[in-house]
Amino acid sequence: MAFGIRVITGSTLETTGALEQISGTALYASAFYGGLLFLFPRARAAVLAAASVGFCWAVELFQLTDVPARLAEHSVVARLVLGESFDPADLAWYVLGVALAVGAHRAYVAAGPVAGDGPEVQPAGPLRRGRR
Repeated sequence: MAFGIRVITGSTLETTGALEQISGTALYASAFYGGLLFLFPRARAAVLAAASVGFCWAVELFQLTDVPARLAEHSVVARLVLGESFDPADLAWYVLGVALAVGAHRAYVAAGPVAGDGPEVQPAGPLRRGRR
């Protein structure tokens, strides 16, 4: 998602500023939450949030090895998915990104259905036999 935004806006893939780094990290985590929500729409938000934070933390801790950095040298996709270097502050930004995604998800659910969201389902009533 962050990659798509950068392509559309014409900005570079490098994140040089603190705001870009923080927002990209939070967006990465919220996008992962959104992906899980898409795959498992009936899952509880707390479960999706825990899985999202766990995945993001695992990726960040994986950066303590040199494997992500070596892969990033050869692939833009690897750099975007795995990152390049460990930053302990990212652990907190992942939590913030997931928290914002959970908040948006809960706000959407609380708003209820909107006209045009899909067919309206009528509750089943008693069977009636009519004349033909």
